[in-house]
Amino acid sequence: MTTVRTEPVRRRGRERSWPVPAALVGLSAIPLTAGALRLVQLAGGPAVFPADHRFTGFPVALVAHIVGAAVFAFVGTFQLVPRIRRRHRAWHRRAGRVVAVAGLVVAGSALWLTLGYEAQPGTGDLLFAFRLVFVSALVASLVLGITAIRRRDVAGHRAWMIRAFAIGLGAGTQVFTEGLGGALFGTGEMRGDLAKVAGWLLNLTVAEWVIRRPARRQQHLVRGR
Repeated sequence: MTTVRTEPVRRRGRERSWPVPAALVGLSAIPLTAGALRLVQLAGGPAVFPADHRFTGFPVALVAHIVGAAVFAFVGTFQLVPRIRRRHRAWHRRAGRVVAVAGLVVAGSALWLTLGYEAQPGTGDLLFAFRLVFVSALVASLVLGITAIRRRDVAGHRAWMIRAFAIGLGAGTQVFTEGLGGALFGTGEMRGDLAKVAGWLLNLTVAEWVIRRPARRQQHLVRGR
């Protein structure tokens, strides 16, 4: 009986392993597409967005941020697929190094953009402060994740890298929190800042749920025995 029931469960697990990565790719594609179009515009391409006086030429910080975010998002997404991790462990390790470096590039360029350029029009001191907080949290999560795997603490490594990924994908979620916040509460500097912060907090809330879900499932199985 056990053998008969195991195979359908495995098949269902395989079917369910891909919707989440696909959703994450879609989520990250929104801000990355906008960033890529911005780079094309700065390079002399068609004017898709209103001109931004903060950036002239081809700013290194912006280019590094967009390219780093693209690598971090797309390669990092496949790091989260259990089937790939189990079957391609060598690839997972190599890709993990790429993701870690890309994440640090994202954090460093975000700090550069925050401190070295004027604030984005329509944003205030609240967002400025929280950008520094979440940049620091991204770096800390990456460092703690790397440290954990060097100690062979796989669970700790998984938890910290999921948190880093959640912070890194904040811009994708902010598209929705800003849209929803604007529709419900109107627009304005403070409301816009709070909507952006809500995107990061929502991602971290989901991340903590994902991190703790295996433990809850294991407890349920133990009780069922």
